[in-house]
Amino acid sequence: MLLASTTPVAIPAHAFEQALAFARTVYRLKRNEHYLARLAASLPEAAGIRPQSSGILMGFDFHLADSGVKLIEINNNAGGLYTGNGGWVPQPELAELPGTLPERLVSMFPDDWRVIAIMDEAIEEQFMYPEMKAYAELLRQAGRTVCLVSPQQLQAREDGLYADGARIDAIYNRHTDFYLDSPEMSHIRKAYLAQQVQLNPHPRSYALLGDKARMADWWRDGLLECCLDRPDIELIRSVVPETRLLGEHDAEEVWQQRSRWVFKPAAKHGGKGVLLGKSISRKRFSELAPDDTVMQAFVPATTVKLNGGEFKFDLRLFTHGDRLIAVAGRVWQGQVTNFRSEGSGWVPLSIAG
Repeated sequence: MLLASTTPVAIPAHAFEQALAFARTVYRLKRNEHYLARLAASLPEAAGIRPQSSGILMGFDFHLADSGVKLIEINNNAGGLYTGNGGWVPQPELAELPGTLPERLVSMFPDDWRVIAIMDEAIEEQFMYPEMKAYAELLRQAGRTVCLVSPQQLQAREDGLYADGARIDAIYNRHTDFYLDSPEMSHIRKAYLAQQVQLNPHPRSYALLGDKARMADWWRDGLLECCLDRPDIELIRSVVPETRLLGEHDAEEVWQQRSRWVFKPAAKHGGKGVLLGKSISRKRFSELAPDDTVMQAFVPATTVKLNGGEFKFDLRLFTHGDRLIAVAGRVWQGQVTNFRSEGSGWVPLSIAG
């Protein structure tokens, strides 16, 4: 992994507190029966299963603006804490972060997960593969049996899924097909719907928070009003930049105002497919899928001085339910978040009063 600096980047305490309050508010929202009722008809089949466990390592990414933090996205299987050679991104001393980071990471995995598959697409080719191996080692030290697999390495049998000849209890899902829709995930989908295997992060968690269409819903008149008190509504809409579904607006009007928007596929993470309106071509704009593209008010990233250069910066909170697991920052150069430029990577944080 890439640790850009061992020197912490300072962020204001009020920004951290607002970000944490937001994460906890939307966690309560996804357990709100009025919210669930309003979304029920639009949720895919796999999201109909209601696991009791909270999403493992949810990631909340924010830009820092003068008016407070601004949400970029909610990432259902956030990575980036492992720095290599047995190290993890250093954490600030906060009351919200008791114990050590490895202890908090292991505590997210339910006790009945004795045989665990950590799964991703072509797992050994993933940039985060060393981190997934590090999770496996932590879990083995805690007495679990763990394998790292690609979907096709899981074999379906009558009573569930097997890996290396052993029936697995659960999958720690690092794959981004959260709804289990692709052909390579069909056997996993079948086992999950039959409740033969636990899966986390699970489709319901993604459907209720991670799908970017939810951010458009939160800006839709009436939805939050039927679920939350006014202070919670104001918090959510102050943190989430104005977000709309492209297909619900006149395309020509949007094109004329494109410089104020960022266009994002509703069902992708990590900056994939993100297009800045100020630089999008007419041809590319016409190719956007109206019903699967959200348009979000553009909020520029904060900049910080680091290692003799100027970098864009954002904040990530890693959570499990309403518990804070870790905090970290990302620094990069370029239009969207990436670690290709020299000096880019993760940074530890200090919370400045």
